[in-house]
Amino acid sequence: MDIDRPAAARIYDAFLGGGHNFGVERDFAEHLARDLPGVTEVYRENRAFLRRSVEHLLARGVRQFLDLGSGIPTIGPAHEVAARRSRDFRVLYVDNEPLTAAHSKPLLAGDPRVDMLRADLRDPDAVLGSAEAAQLLDLREPVALLATAALHFVPDGDRPAAILAAYRDALPAGSHLLLSHLTGSRAPTATNALCRHYAASSDPLFPRATGEIEGLFDGFPVLAPGLAYLADWRPDPEQRAGSGYRLLFGGLGRTR
Repeated sequence: MDIDRPAAARIYDAFLGGGHNFGVERDFAEHLARDLPGVTEVYRENRAFLRRSVEHLLARGVRQFLDLGSGIPTIGPAHEVAARRSRDFRVLYVDNEPLTAAHSKPLLAGDPRVDMLRADLRDPDAVLGSAEAAQLLDLREPVALLATAALHFVPDGDRPAAILAAYRDALPAGSHLLLSHLTGSRAPTATNALCRHYAASSDPLFPRATGEIEGLFDGFPVLAPGLAYLADWRPDPEQRAGSGYRLLFGGLGRTR
């Protein structure tokens, strides 16, 4: 465990206003916000995208969620969204950062519908073959694979498309992929600033062009309204204009 460098999961928690972060993450957030005024809204947009998407999936009858690179499940995580809509759901969070998993376990204790697995999302066999997955998920029924703000921490050499393909091939028909990803296609200056800051963290960033992000949906035909910058994807009627930064791009796909 490296607590001297900021970690992505705790940086996210700091920007969302959570209490599961350290001084190094709060300093990181302060310096990044000074460099990119208004960047906090980017993190909030991602959380709002998760909420809208989980609500949409529940309305479509999906009841199982596998949240890859979940971070600490506080401040609007998938299981809290689901609990407001249904009693019948299951969420397995997956994160490889030791303190993230350690902090998350007690938060989820007592709810048999939710668990945290410490594992690397880049190892689908380990994730899907875990005791936690066997206990919580029925892999004969559709699963929503959540990868929100996760794969931009996976370098090209680890073949993120192949990772998603392995999950896709192991999940039954009717499963979904929910994905958001950092891109520099529209805001390269802001993206470069983010990358400079995260290079000093334990989790450097690997942004991708929107066309590359679209390619990650191979085998998951994209559902309406298509791929979009997050503030534009099924916005709430009362939704604010957003951060002004067009940095996170994504959408929802479903296997046939």
